[in-house]
Amino acid sequence: MIIRASRPILPLNSPRSLQPAFEQLQFPWLCPALLGYAARRSGRPTTTVTKRRPICGQRTALPTSRGPVTSPTKAQRRGFAYATGYDTSTLNDDYVPFDNSGSPYTPQIPSQYPWSGRANLAELPSFDPTAPLIIHDSLRQAPRRFRVGNDGIGGELSEIHQTLQACLRVGRFERAAATVRRLTAIYKLDAPELISAHNDYLASAIERIVETKDQALLRHVQRWFEVEIRALGIPPNPRTYGLMLRASFQESNQLKIDRTIRRYIALAEQADLRDEALSTALNTLNSQEIGRVTRVCPTTFYSANDLQVEDNFDIQPSKEFVDAPDQSQSYDIHPQQQKGLGLVALKKSLSIFEQTTNVSPADVSYSSEEARKKAVAYKRQENLERDTCASALDRWREEHNESLRRMGLNSGLQTKSVSAVMWTWHEALVPLIREEIMKADESYLEKDCSKVGHERSAYGPFLQYISPEKLSAVTIIHTLNRMSSTGIEKGTKVAALVAGLGKAIQDESVAEAVKDQSSSRYSRGLGTQERQKQLMRLIKRRLRHNSSSQPKAEPHRSLPVQEPSLNVDDQEWAPAVKAQLGAVLVSLLIQAAKIEVVRRGPENHEICKDIQPVFWNSFQYENGKRYGVIRMNAVMSAKVTKEPVSGALSKHLPMLVEPVPWTKYKQGGFLLPGVPVVRAGTQHTQLREYIRAAADSGDMAQVFAGLDVLGRTPWQINKEVFYAMREVWNTGEALANLPSAAPKFHYPPEPGLSADLQQRRVHAFKIKEIENARAGMHSERCFFNFQLEVARAYLNETFYFPHNVDFRGRAYPIPPYLNHIGADNCRGLLKFGKGKELGESGLVWLKIHLANVFGYDKASFKERRDFAMDHVKDVYDSANNPLKGSRWWLKAEDPWQCLATCIELKNALESPDPTKFVSYLPVHQDGTCNGLQHYAALGGDAIGAKQVNLEPGDRPSDIYTAVAELVKNDIAKEAAEGNEMAKLLEGKISRKVVKPTVMTNVYGVTFQGAKRQVASQIRDLYPTLTSDARTLMNISSYIARKIFAALAAMFNGAHDIQYWLGECASRISEALTPEQIEWIEANASGKRFESSYAGKATNEAKNKNEHTRFRSSVIWTTPLKMPVVQPYRTSTSRTVKTNLQLISLNEPSASDPVSKRKQLQGFPPNFIHSLDATHMLLSALKCNERGLSFAAVHDSFWTHAADLDTMNGVLRNAFISMHSEDIIGRLAAEFAARYKDCMYLAYVKTNSPLGKKITSLRTSTGYSRKAKKQGQINELLLEKRRLRLLASEDSKEQAEGKAMITPGRLFAELADEKDLMTLEELQGLEGAIGQVSSLESNDQETLDALLPVLGSPQLSSEHPITYAEIDPIDSADPAAARRAAKAKIARNTRKIWFWLPLTFPPVPKKGDFNVSRLKDSKYFFS
Repeated sequence: MIIRASRPILPLNSPRSLQPAFEQLQFPWLCPALLGYAARRSGRPTTTVTKRRPICGQRTALPTSRGPVTSPTKAQRRGFAYATGYDTSTLNDDYVPFDNSGSPYTPQIPSQYPWSGRANLAELPSFDPTAPLIIHDSLRQAPRRFRVGNDGIGGELSEIHQTLQACLRVGRFERAAATVRRLTAIYKLDAPELISAHNDYLASAIERIVETKDQALLRHVQRWFEVEIRALGIPPNPRTYGLMLRASFQESNQLKIDRTIRRYIALAEQADLRDEALSTALNTLNSQEIGRVTRVCPTTFYSANDLQVEDNFDIQPSKEFVDAPDQSQSYDIHPQQQKGLGLVALKKSLSIFEQTTNVSPADVSYSSEEARKKAVAYKRQENLERDTCASALDRWREEHNESLRRMGLNSGLQTKSVSAVMWTWHEALVPLIREEIMKADESYLEKDCSKVGHERSAYGPFLQYISPEKLSAVTIIHTLNRMSSTGIEKGTKVAALVAGLGKAIQDESVAEAVKDQSSSRYSRGLGTQERQKQLMRLIKRRLRHNSSSQPKAEPHRSLPVQEPSLNVDDQEWAPAVKAQLGAVLVSLLIQAAKIEVVRRGPENHEICKDIQPVFWNSFQYENGKRYGVIRMNAVMSAKVTKEPVSGALSKHLPMLVEPVPWTKYKQGGFLLPGVPVVRAGTQHTQLREYIRAAADSGDMAQVFAGLDVLGRTPWQINKEVFYAMREVWNTGEALANLPSAAPKFHYPPEPGLSADLQQRRVHAFKIKEIENARAGMHSERCFFNFQLEVARAYLNETFYFPHNVDFRGRAYPIPPYLNHIGADNCRGLLKFGKGKELGESGLVWLKIHLANVFGYDKASFKERRDFAMDHVKDVYDSANNPLKGSRWWLKAEDPWQCLATCIELKNALESPDPTKFVSYLPVHQDGTCNGLQHYAALGGDAIGAKQVNLEPGDRPSDIYTAVAELVKNDIAKEAAEGNEMAKLLEGKISRKVVKPTVMTNVYGVTFQGAKRQVASQIRDLYPTLTSDARTLMNISSYIARKIFAALAAMFNGAHDIQYWLGECASRISEALTPEQIEWIEANASGKRFESSYAGKATNEAKNKNEHTRFRSSVIWTTPLKMPVVQPYRTSTSRTVKTNLQLISLNEPSASDPVSKRKQLQGFPPNFIHSLDATHMLLSALKCNERGLSFAAVHDSFWTHAADLDTMNGVLRNAFISMHSEDIIGRLAAEFAARYKDCMYLAYVKTNSPLGKKITSLRTSTGYSRKAKKQGQINELLLEKRRLRLLASEDSKEQAEGKAMITPGRLFAELADEKDLMTLEELQGLEGAIGQVSSLESNDQETLDALLPVLGSPQLSSEHPITYAEIDPIDSADPAAARRAAKAKIARNTRKIWFWLPLTFPPVPKKGDFNVSRLKDSKYFFS
């Protein structure tokens, strides 16, 4: 009987859209993705491992064949598997049905999104706050370090695992084997990380065997399984048996195959892992091998007699077709004179839009021309994503060759362009990198036990991740970019340079790995649906039989901490690895980079030529610390200053096809996976785990769907605006926000010989300001150049912006250069890819939009509409003659968007029927200080709600004007009373003065930040008001207090909520979890804890009491069920030795203690950000449901003019839906559940009655302040015991608990919640609405510490003033005044701690405002 197992190419999103049920049988027969999913869903049964002593014996010898692992050659013919009469001639056939160069592009087109058709997707999901998603990770161990052995292997465990993965990836099996053995010595035998490492080693070796048919390596793999795994007592898991089954088919002796298969299946069955092992194996076997497994072990699959026979067939490749974009016109943009490494590299990458694209459709027949064009688009998109450093290398080579042609073969390095010089560096650097790789190999093979040898053995595998040519390009680009960004003359700090370079190398290596994986992603086989159903029924019966005996899983809400992924491509390289890798490459660049210096002799003026190094390493002192610095040769510095080096082109350009739907943490957006759905840095370890868990459980479904909606919006370039912008750009004129190509600056005259030191400082400071301004304008113009080049390339394209979110859930487009979140010029260049007829309402909204972008947005809608018609002549003039007319559009607040609107309105009015005009222009609706809108709704503030347009009104309210009026009236009142400061400011408070502070107050601006904002506005608006910096800061402090007071008066309920949020964060950040308390109790009782490690870590003593640290981050769930984890922790530093110098690196870890100050100050604004993100995504989903095109910039929502009324209704309903629920009450319930049974440190004043009682109690018990930490632990254990006894049902235990006297009992008897110290008393809650910390209440401030830096009494934005640089002066003796101020603060804030169960303050009472009134507010978003 014949078993058919055909294997065509999988659709792009098939593995991503698996549903947790086998009933969805549209997947192919034996679909590997489905079988793998089944294995994961079935769960690994728990097994009891009997520990055995390691068997001593000789280690197995390892074949010495090496080389990088490459994909096998693939054929295009489908094959068969015979259940009887197995054809052994096919065993050595490296068979794959289709070559990857065929056409996987039509199947890749997402015909249906995973969330399509889901009910109530645009509604808030049901959420039980008492059962939040919790990952119990408070007992996570800090990274352990292990001694470096004679083999050079050691360090942190993550570094050892990453070295293993690096060795396997580049084919260094000898080093990999030694690394696995080192891990065997470190871990206990039953540690899951250990068998995972063995499996990775086996998988790579078997992959090599499949390619090479190396029988010696196969014998080694079999011995490894027997000797290094089973004989040592390491329990194999399903993947281990699956790998060995795959290895069985590589036997050259066909007679051994069946016997080997039976052996491994029998071993798996003994371990009760047979079905999981078979499911894992079937993921990797071809059709013939699967058929042989079913023949050798027929009972595993029950009866397959009903499987039918089908005839063989062949697939013949069809001819290629060519699709070339229309290039009938050329729109040249004059390049900014930067001799563009970055610009020309950009053009090189964008050249795909000017080239023909070949697609080989193979057996694919297209149903329509549209389908064919989509296939071409997918091919072009994949080519665009695959672009790498090659464009930079081509650029350097071309400029180098051009310089040789222009100046002859003997042209000097000094006369070449920057790019040409960089090519000479590249040619010198590549051989040095190759030599370093060889030395690293030799260091291991020759067992070099020196420190240098060990270091080379450690970083050697990482040097081979990408080619030496790419390593060289990345090193040169990153070094020059870093030096350009920090200042050529200053040099750049070594630590930042090498760490950044290591990160850049990792990013490039990940991109290469993604390409390698994608090349074989669709090589799995497909069968007929009927045959799939038959086999799935058999496998389902088997898995159902096994799973019926397993206990049912608990609800997913509470999860144990997950072990971090050991896949080097899925996690950040260790900081030490990146630093060492970056340091060796920088040191090689120092050797390779040379420049020819030409100068004249001092006496005979003869021309002298000298070859000098471009970079060198030196040291400098800063704030008393010595830092290593890389500096640049003065000649090269001058050249780079004239020809700035821009960054290498980002791979993330706008997409030519709809983005891939988000389904997992790193699956979505671009065709090639690798971009995470949440923008998470190295400090976001805990966040990544929560997002992955939420995605796996389905909690992220609506967030994913919202991002997909944003990504599916098609865009085009507004050609009319582009033509005008191109013309302005090419003239070099400064227009709108485009900087001038040749800005003019007036330098102050040199001070005379009689000038004193202060005058010279002032002059030097002014010169520096001018140079900074010049460099800033040039950098800005270079960035504009990039944006225009991207726009030119996409001029005839429809494109898309894939989106992801930050840790709070706010969405951002991933392409960095040109997107709708950009500045006015970017927004003016963009329009929707699909148009809609205006209709009556759309024509009105288009006129209103013109007034909005012009800046006339505080009037009523009628007045705005009339404004547009009153300026209709200006509209026509702007549209017809944007540059040669009156240029009315340049007077607008957003000039380029105003020009785009003028053109659209003019075209509509000129059409036969304006209401039938098809408009592509995005029309915006902006919220009124959206953060305050959320706060007003949360607090029920009627006055505040009216000021932010939640309350219906005939005209739009303006919160900034309202605050300005309150401040103005208060100042006028004080001026009448004789206040000199008020007299100085009377009549000078305007909307512009208060707007920055009001806008940022809700998002956590500190009082010091508010003072700087006000000072900047006062200086710009009234430059002659004062020339004294001290007076200016006193003025700004005075005004900032008035602004805060006005906000507190308007938003009293919001102030209480913000304060409540801060109090919650304060308690959480000083709390211990139940797991930590249990550990402390067990440790105090002398219990010894089982460790995962057999070896002893070198930093074990340092982390002895790590579980007593405060590790609880503030975590909450948004209304769309996305978990938000604040990443603020106090990371430790580590000194790493590199071949340049010792480098101190921060190593953030989820095991680090939290930063209380950052957790507290960050929570209120982050919580509001999570709410406005929810509102935006909810609105996006609803708009998509209504068929609207939708885009958003946080609190600015865009759609077609015709759909504005519909979108406005959606925005109101979404906001009402959110705030009709008790958001704060639900948050309080979630906190109560999430932090249940935690204990936290509470504080009261020492001189309070309770404080005195606690002090007396501790005196009587012999408490010593010198042993504060141990005293805290002892009191925690005592208080926990008291609470446990009181909760007991035993009356004797209850009596014992009542008799115990602890600070917690004293608090219950003598005080309550209101007696606890407030946040203001503890440390000050800067940034609360209307809140000014008492710790900074002194208005008499000086800038003595800053004046030497400023060199001028004028305040400069180039030197922002921070509170740390300002000292209060109350007397003639500044030092004495400072000491007195500190003593006063200490007296007022002296506190005493004690333990309490973690509870939270009562939720603030909500005001009277009813959010449903918003439904009638026309100006909520306008």
